[in-house]
Amino acid sequence: MNQAPLFSVITPSRGTRPRALALAVDSVARAGAQAGLPPGAVEMLVGYDGVRGPRTGPDGAPPPPWVRFFDLPRGGNYGNPARQALLRAARGAFLLLLDDDNALAPGALEVYRAGLDHEMQVGRIDVSRAFDKPFLPEALPGRELIRPGNIDPLCLCLSRELVVVRCGGWRPEGGYESDYLNILRYARRARSVRVVEALVGVYDAGAGLDAGGRNPRQAARDSPPRG
Repeated sequence: MNQAPLFSVITPSRGTRPRALALAVDSVARAGAQAGLPPGAVEMLVGYDGVRGPRTGPDGAPPPPWVRFFDLPRGGNYGNPARQALLRAARGAFLLLLDDDNALAPGALEVYRAGLDHEMQVGRIDVSRAFDKPFLPEALPGRELIRPGNIDPLCLCLSRELVVVRCGGWRPEGGYESDYLNILRYARRARSVRVVEALVGVYDAGAGLDAGGRNPRQAARDSPPRG
């Protein structure tokens, strides 16, 4: 039996963003190479929500052998059921949550590898493509770091034991707010939390690559203002 990977990257997808997904896959490959990780140390799980999505890698090439694809029953609900199914299938000791239109920063896995004695690691992500601010999370005096609108799953590296074993995975309650509710639950249950200022991800890195793959927020942002 093959040795379990160190990192599992969890990626739910609607199947409408193949070029953005290819960018996400490539970002994982680059991050693994920069961290000097051996073959088999990283796996990526792509879960298509209610469709049989494409099995392609960067530039239309066949996907790397470390990418596993799942055609899941349609769950909707902001991808929450798909994320839960993928977490249950993940074999890595540590988990990253990467949506199909985001990307890991090249140094992400190098940063996380240095902190694997912590159950939860929180890094900085570039959100300038989506919001009128450069980075999340923002540390503000007198405010909790993990608060609504300040934290995204892309910021995180989590131990599988914390998420899957002790917290039961990813709960779907809250709809759009489920990100915050699950992350808050993990933070409260984590035995140790490490916060770093290093860049670990780029939010909306693949936005605009696929004409039919924009979400409502991206479409509204790209629309010209009404005169």
